[in-house]
Amino acid sequence: MALAIFDLDETLIGGDCASLWSEEMARQGWVDGESFLKRDHELMTLYAEGKLAMEDYMTFSLSPLVGRTEEEVAFIVEPYVEDVIEPIFYSDATRCLATHREAGDRILIISASAHFLVSAIAERLGVEDVLAIDLEQQHGCYSGRTQGVLTYRDGKVTRLNAWLKEQGETLEGAYFYSDSRNDLPLLQQVPHPHVVNPDPVLRAHAEEAGWPILSWR
Repeated sequence: MALAIFDLDETLIGGDCASLWSEEMARQGWVDGESFLKRDHELMTLYAEGKLAMEDYMTFSLSPLVGRTEEEVAFIVEPYVEDVIEPIFYSDATRCLATHREAGDRILIISASAHFLVSAIAERLGVEDVLAIDLEQQHGCYSGRTQGVLTYRDGKVTRLNAWLKEQGETLEGAYFYSDSRNDLPLLQQVPHPHVVNPDPVLRAHAEEAGWPILSWR
C-alpha cells in the first residue's frame, strides 16, 4: 500500500474552488461582486504565473468571513459543492481515485485552498485525508487569519512531512498528481510524480524529467 497524493484545483476538478467560492460569496451578497471578483482574478493570475504571495490572497479572500461562524459558512458550502463543484469533477480523476482505492493505496488531497472548502469537496470524492490551509477562529467565529504553515509551494512539503510523521507513513512508492508549477517542490519529493493538464512551466519540466503527462477531462 502506498500514498496517492492529489492536488485539488485544476487537477481533480476543472476549475479553482477558491475563485468559484468568491463567485458564490458574490451571489450570497457577502461581497461587492464586481470589485471583489476583479481583485480575485488579478490575484489568481499571479498564482498561475507563480508570483502570488499566498498570504495576500488569503487575507483578501477571508475578509468576507470575519465574524461568521463555522456553521453559517458550512450552510452555504454544502449546496455550493453540490451545485458548482460536483459538475466539474474530472471523470478521469475519479477513475484514477478508484484505481488507487482498488490497489489499497491511501489517498490524500493536499491543496492551497481553505480547509473548509477542500474538506467538503474531498468528502464528496470519498477522501478522508486532507491537508489544506487552516483558518483561525476566535470566540467561535472566523477571524480572517490563517493558522500554521500554509499548504503552498514548499509549505506543502513541510505540512506533508509533519503529517507523515504523525501518521507513521512514508513516501515509499508514493504518487503525486498536480497541474501547477507551484507544486514542483512536492513533485520532486515523490517516487511517482504525475502532471495533469500542466501549465507551460510544469510541462517543460515534466518533459525534461520524463514524468508522465496526463490529460484529464
